[in-house]
Amino acid sequence: MHPHGDPGGPGETPGDTSVSSLEQALHAARALVLADLVAHEVAEAEIVSLVEEAVAQRRWWVEQWPQGAGFVAGLVAQDVQDALLDRYGRWPLCPVCGSGDPHALEVEPELGPDPHWVCHQSGVKVAAVGSLGGRL
Repeated sequence: MHPHGDPGGPGETPGDTSVSSLEQALHAARALVLADLVAHEVAEAEIVSLVEEAVAQRRWWVEQWPQGAGFVAGLVAQDVQDALLDRYGRWPLCPVCGSGDPHALEVEPELGPDPHWVCHQSGVKVAAVGSLGGRL
């Protein structure tokens, strides 16, 4: 049984303590996005709750399309970015462009493996999702 009381998925046996590849992808996505939030010192409780909501929503998505597990990190990053825009403003702000209006980085590819934060104004790939701390 899963922690939420749901029976295990296909191929899981009672008492199986291994973590499914779906759960691994979701945990990795959560960790990567949290690392970027921590790097920008915005990992407050309300914002961490946005990450949890995004992960919960993407759990259903990846259950429907298991081949998309490798895309979950970028999708969770985009979901959190959208939620932050609606509630708090743009995030993460571009650290590359020193002049002009502040603007947010975007996740590329929108749906693909190996997501990165990219500045579309300068065309610069800034950092992999989860690695913004190395760019500060």
